[in-house]
This record gives sequence, structure tokens and C-alpha cells, in this order.
Amino acid sequence: MFTGIITDVGTVASRDGEHFAIECSDPASSIGIGASICCDGVCLTVTRVEQKGQGSIFSVDVSNETRSRTSLKNWQPGRRVNLERSLKVGDEMGGHVVSGHVDGLAKIVDIRQDGDSVRFSFEAPEHLSHFIAPKGSVALDGTSLTVNEVSADRFGVNLIPHSLQATTWGEKRVGDEINLEVDLFARYVARLMEFRQ
Repeated sequence: MFTGIITDVGTVASRDGEHFAIECSDPASSIGIGASICCDGVCLTVTRVEQKGQGSIFSVDVSNETRSRTSLKNWQPGRRVNLERSLKVGDEMGGHVVSGHVDGLAKIVDIRQDGDSVRFSFEAPEHLSHFIAPKGSVALDGTSLTVNEVSADRFGVNLIPHSLQATTWGEKRVGDEINLEVDLFARYVARLMEFRQ
């Protein structure tokens, strides 16, 4: 389980088919084999880790299913990715409940300055748009964000300067595909409503 509060920005060091190596600032001694790390919103299992300088490089295997549903199919060495380690008992719950199970890809359709913040507008897949509500939560590339407005299959969020600097969001461009995880509770409520009908 995660919260959508990004703790590090890593870099894809290498890719060999379904095997990825990601460089991060955490020391190898703090990452165990089998650990779950949320990488751009995708929960991945560490299969190998080695020290590199003050940080480390950890390896993950990615299934065909995950690659087909996420932006990982486009990952190449040099790409920077948002990272979050899994929650421990007693950790602060700063964002919202994030599972790391991506529902689909949202596309950036507009980026504009909004005071000191930057407003991003997205187009969501039609089958996911009804899970997204104004003032509700979404995880976008692993980042917990509050939805500003929704219109049909489009929605918008604002990112403050700190979020733009501490994540990969300052590098995003119109047309980029973003990993989208809808709010877990919205999914369960929708499922319960199906049975009531």
C-alpha cells in the first residue's frame, strides 16, 4: 500500500525486455529482495539490488499485462520516474490510499500556468471517467492529486511548485500518457451500486 507522496525520483538505468533496472537515492541496505516500490504509480517487486555510490540500483520484472496497461511499455534508459516505498505501520498517511494497480492511461491535453501553480488537464479512458469526481482523489504517475473539475471524460488538477520540483511533473508535456489509478473507494462504491441496481 502507498499514499501517493513521492519520496524520490529515480532513473531507468537499463531495460532488457521485461527486466528493468532503476537507479535511486536509497542505499541498497534499505531495500530488501521482494520489497514493493511504486514506480510511476506501478507497484513493482524488487528482484535484485546493488549499491551504487550513495544510492543503489534495483531490478524489477514487468509482466506483459502490466506493460500493456501502463506507460512502462515506453520506458527507455534515461527516463526519470516517480518512486515511493511501501507504507510501514506508523507511517504518516499524507496522500490517499494508493494500491499501485494502474487502471489505465490518461492523456495530457492541456498545461497552463495558474498563479504559482500549473494546471494540467487530462482525457481519461471512457470506462474510467465515471470514477473521477470533483474534489476526489486520483493517483497520476504515482502522485496523489485532488481533482479540480470534471467534464465528461476530461478532468483537471493543479500542481504546486514544490510538487513540480520534487517529482517528474515539471517535465511533462501535452500528449504524454500518464498512469492513472482511480480512487479505491470510488471503485468499490460503483461496484456496490451495480449490485443494488
